Amino acid sequence: MARSALINVMIGAATKAGRSLARDFGEVQNLQVSVKGPGDYVSQADRKAEDIIYTELSRARPGYSFLMEERGAVHGDDDQHRWIVDPLDGTTNFLHGIPVFGVSIALERQGQIVAGVIYNPAMDEMFVAERGGGAFMNDRRMRVAARRQLSDCVVATGIPHLGLGNHGRALIDLRNVMADSSGIRRFGAAAIDLAYVAAGRFDAFWEDSLKPWDMAAGILMIREAGGFLSTRDGGQDMLETGSVVAGNEIIHGALVKTLNKPLQRS
Repeated sequence: MARSALINVMIGAATKAGRSLARDFGEVQNLQVSVKGPGDYVSQADRKAEDIIYTELSRARPGYSFLMEERGAVHGDDDQHRWIVDPLDGTTNFLHGIPVFGVSIALERQGQIVAGVIYNPAMDEMFVAERGGGAFMNDRRMRVAARRQLSDCVVATGIPHLGLGNHGRALIDLRNVMADSSGIRRFGAAAIDLAYVAAGRFDAFWEDSLKPWDMAAGILMIREAGGFLSTRDGGQDMLETGSVVAGNEIIHGALVKTLNKPLQRS
């Protein structure tokens, strides 16, 4: 793929942060971990990766604003551009030595996501998308899976844990999707899940209670790979509501329908 200057900047920042994470991942048991909330941890590795990304992007595009998991909102002189960054999506996986985690960087221009990068350093997989330019994994073009029946599909999701999400609603969703699909997967890193939908590895994905940095890059990636996304209610305000459902056109519609059914009885 021909990379724009913007994408090169984003890949450079994600790669540098990813190398730092990979070094810390090799010594995960030695990391100092502080509790950020029930069942939600933040490590030195997380903060270090965010510092790297902030420094690299600020140097390359001075004045752009940021929305980052740890720093929160950082307002720059340029109010038309905003970086949306998750320096370590899948922190719990990372801290348990599970190699499913990633760096996620998106650029929002005048309210629209125009570029996105998701990098899993443990597997050295770089997922990239630019608005109007397609989506790629390690320079190979990505397309969403072409299956047409939800019963043939593997569907990914997130499952609420201690202190987060609507557990009752999640159990109903799981029961309904279990009954209609070929299988459900829970990887524990929404950015990677979305990238896998774009790559056709997962047929579909749904989750609620996400943050903008969890999904901004992945939303663009799926669109550029030919996929469709909405909230569970069919809206387009995913970043505001934290709800997202994704797949190809047919499977996306089928999954939205399944998620809005009442609980199926055995």
